[in-house]
Amino acid sequence: MSYDLLLGLAAYAFVTSVTPGPNNLMLMASGANFGLRRTLPHLLGVSLGFVIMASALGAGLGPLFTGAPVLRNALKALALCYMLWLAWKIATATPPDPGAPPGRPLSFLQAAAFQWVNPKAWAMALTALAAYAPGGGAGGVLAVAAVFGAVNLPSVTLWAGAGQGLARWLSTPRRLRRFNLAMAALLLAALVPVLSV
Repeated sequence: MSYDLLLGLAAYAFVTSVTPGPNNLMLMASGANFGLRRTLPHLLGVSLGFVIMASALGAGLGPLFTGAPVLRNALKALALCYMLWLAWKIATATPPDPGAPPGRPLSFLQAAAFQWVNPKAWAMALTALAAYAPGGGAGGVLAVAAVFGAVNLPSVTLWAGAGQGLARWLSTPRRLRRFNLAMAALLLAALVPVLSV
């Protein structure tokens, strides 16, 4: 891969990783509700899960899903149901009770599996593979996966860190409730492009 193509891929990876989407909204909510340290498995699951998904799509699974309407529609339905459930969980999250056991953020495996039903992750991976690994060769696919692996983790960490930074302001139950409702609404808004496809 040429230097110019690599720079273009890095810029694409950064812009798509740092802009709002389901992963970043959930990470911000997790950072606000659980702190950065407890959100770390979620962060790693997002980044490594995306790298694994992009690699698998580049290795040949992409055409299978994009070329088969039944599989594509099943994946879309699964994504919609799962994102509705996540929005509900965020919206109904209650402020922590000092005497109650603490809640749990998404685990590494849950976050990694979420990449397979995240419409933004699919769009990012398929576009990157088509634009920066057009031949589908192993070198191009590995370059896409490696660049996203290097760029995505710091980018999504910003969102979890921002959530943690808001935690102090969200220390009142009323503010935390409003924040969680806003995050759930934004996650639902992220579904609009999926519904129109």
